[in-house]
Amino acid sequence: MDSKIEGYLGIKTDGTKSRVPALLDKCQSITGFILGVFIIGHMLFTSSILFGKDIMYKETKFFEGSLFFSEPKPFLVSIMGIIILLLFIIHAALAMRKFPYKWREYNMLKTHSLHMSHMDTILWLVQAISGFLMFFLGSMHLWIVISMPDKIGPYASSDRIYSDGMFWLYLALIALVVLHAMIGLYRLTMKWGFGALRNPRQDRKRNKKIMWIAIIFFSILAYSSLTKYWLIGKEHKDNYSQRYMLSKGVK
Repeated sequence: MDSKIEGYLGIKTDGTKSRVPALLDKCQSITGFILGVFIIGHMLFTSSILFGKDIMYKETKFFEGSLFFSEPKPFLVSIMGIIILLLFIIHAALAMRKFPYKWREYNMLKTHSLHMSHMDTILWLVQAISGFLMFFLGSMHLWIVISMPDKIGPYASSDRIYSDGMFWLYLALIALVVLHAMIGLYRLTMKWGFGALRNPRQDRKRNKKIMWIAIIFFSILAYSSLTKYWLIGKEHKDNYSQRYMLSKGVK
């Protein structure tokens, strides 16, 4: 029996080759997409502080199950944090397969990206470096959420940023997360043909423009939120560890 299979262009390919690399690549794309969407939602939710402490407080209680339980259940936040951490580790492990381990491979990649000025290769490098750094900084953030789910709120989060000195962690983490997530989602659209038109060159140009707009928008949003938390933490430093209570008349 002929093990050759007629391929996409009528060229026969060896059908006995392992399909595992393709499966792993698909899993990497799926986990990356889930994490990218989560990051967008996370930045939107944390930005609620820009609209007031009451709104941020009610949002926090929502994620603690306020719609279903009479008392908040912070462990629900821990469960979500554990799920995201596991996805994060799986995605990182799958992505590591494509890193240039040998000096020759790295040198070829560097030459290709710099000397040929190939923007998509440069974006891949930025994503690879940001992903490597995120593995450490992002894990720290997730561990805080998992281990201290009850310390999330207008005052608790602000105290962590100002009084606990976590401002610098989030300052760096925001840049890494925004770049990695938006570049990753852009590369997924090109890889799997999301929103593809008839002109590949036009598709790439359009999707890349959306990517840059998203990077600018979410950077401004995230850093504005971080600044707001820092200011609240500074104002609240003398009452460190005091929890926020809703304003009178607010339900």
